[in-house]
Amino acid sequence: MSENHARPLTGGCLCGAARYEAAAPGQPMAAHCYCEDCRKASGTGHCTHVVMPEAGFSLRGAVKGYDRPANSGNIVTRHFCPTCGSALYSTNNAMPGMIFLRASSLDDPDAVMPQALVFTSRAPKWEPLDPELPAFATMPSDAERQAMAEQGRG
Repeated sequence: MSENHARPLTGGCLCGAARYEAAAPGQPMAAHCYCEDCRKASGTGHCTHVVMPEAGFSLRGAVKGYDRPANSGNIVTRHFCPTCGSALYSTNNAMPGMIFLRASSLDDPDAVMPQALVFTSRAPKWEPLDPELPAFATMPSDAERQAMAEQGRG
C-alpha cells in the first residue's frame, strides 16, 4: 500500500452477507496476536488484526457481536457474520474510535503486512514466529509502540 493509503481496504464474510470498507490516512498498523482468545476465536495459532480509525469504517449487512473481557479487564467485542460465522472485526472499550479488522476477512490479503507479533509467550510450539518482526511476550507498552511508529513499523 502507498504511504497515503489512498485505496480503502475492503472485505467481508464467507457467504457475502456482510461487507465492509475501511479507509485511513497512512499505512495501517497490523500485528499477529497469539493470545488465547485470538487463537480460539480464529481456530488457528494466531489472529492478524489491522488497526484502523472507526470513522473510516462502513458496514453493509448484519453482524453479531460477542463481548469478552481481555486479560486487561477491557471488554473486547468480536463481530462476525451470524449466517456463516466469519470473523470480521473487533472493538476494545479501552480504545474508543478504533476498529480491529481481521486481516483474514480482507478481499486482498496482501493489502497489509504485519509489523509486530504480540503475546508471543502464548504462541503454541507448532506456530512459527517471524524472526524479522519485533516480538513482544505480552502487549507492547505505549513507549514500545511509539518506538515502533518512529521506526516506521506502525
